Amino acid sequence: MHKGYLKTAALLGALSVALGAFGAHGLKKLVPAETVSTFETGVRYQFYHVFALLAVAILFSTYSQRWLKNAAICFITGIILFSGSLYLLTALKATETVGLSGIGAVTPIGGVFFIAGWLCMFRAFVAGK
Repeated sequence: MHKGYLKTAALLGALSVALGAFGAHGLKKLVPAETVSTFETGVRYQFYHVFALLAVAILFSTYSQRWLKNAAICFITGIILFSGSLYLLTALKATETVGLSGIGAVTPIGGVFFIAGWLCMFRAFVAGK
């Protein structure tokens, strides 16, 4: 097992729960339903990839460490870019900040990192130990 990835997954998982609770209870008072939906998408994808990161950490001693390390980096980067950009867009909407709406262009880049992470996991499984 890779202890660093386990710790990171645990912290990102706790953050997912906290953000999800905020989205379900507090955010609805601040932004329209469409924006709440955007925020919830960020939380959902963050949580999915927390579990992927946990899997990487658990499988680290069984499969190719090189490819699993790449997968972990991709999952963490994807969370930051994909979910982070959705959280930022929500914050901008809540504060009615203008001029930074282009941040939404970062979201698909985060999605590409998610896909790359899953492909790295696949490669690790093909490579074996």
